[in-house]
Amino acid sequence: MPTKSEKDALTGRETTGHEWDGIRELNNPLPKWWLYILLATIVWALVWFVLYPSIPLGRTYFKGLLGYSTRTEVDRGVEAMHARHADATAKIAVLAPAEIRKDPQLAAVAQVAGRIAFANNCAPCHGPSGQGQAGYPNLADDVWLWGGKLDDIQQTITYGIRSGNAQARVADMPRFGVDQLLTPAQIEQVADYVMVLYGMPVAGADTAPGEKLFADNCAACHGEKGQGNRDVGAPPLASKVHLYGNDRATVVRQVAQPREGVMPAWTGRLDPATIKSLALYVHALGGGEE
Repeated sequence: MPTKSEKDALTGRETTGHEWDGIRELNNPLPKWWLYILLATIVWALVWFVLYPSIPLGRTYFKGLLGYSTRTEVDRGVEAMHARHADATAKIAVLAPAEIRKDPQLAAVAQVAGRIAFANNCAPCHGPSGQGQAGYPNLADDVWLWGGKLDDIQQTITYGIRSGNAQARVADMPRFGVDQLLTPAQIEQVADYVMVLYGMPVAGADTAPGEKLFADNCAACHGEKGQGNRDVGAPPLASKVHLYGNDRATVVRQVAQPREGVMPAWTGRLDPATIKSLALYVHALGGGEE
């Protein structure tokens, strides 16, 4: 194999000194059109490098001769959007949700604003479509702890649940196991009866003792037939929708050591127009009540 370039006997061109299986590589020059395009892209890159933000400089960065910033562009776009909807937003802020819904134009603006606010603030817990998950209510069904009317939804969004706000909704379920209000055996009996209310009775279980315990300890909040009580935020047990699951082990745990979720109060975090838009959007997800 040659160690230096030589002239190819057939073409008369210099070789690179590389050879594979008797085939020598010619040292052909690059096509001029390809070379010119390469140089043009380099120049183009240098121009962009100088005109626009390019490299970090400690805690800052080279901002470019044009001073362009995508953040500034976004801020301008947001300001322009707010300016376009300023009149509608001002009306939404002072009208009741039911009145907003009567105005098709305002309702359309509120739905868009509510959808955006929901995606930014609520979807991580309630899901992108409001479908919920374990411990976070499904907002698209017709089972509501505190009511599914527009005013009910607005109240919940504004002040939250167990949020610490003075006007927050609060529901406290006794810790029947932790505080020894019921024995472990009694809790098991209550769970057997609750499974009957769930429509999933345990085969062979004697539910009479649990029914008596339920009437004495649970019916005051959940209702005699497990229908729930919105005044105190007690969920309906005679339902197919259950916040933490519908298996017997979950029921036992919830009776013995109940889990109680917290929803933040959005007043002070979101403006009144956004909160009302959220209420309208959630109401329209599929389970809103009139």
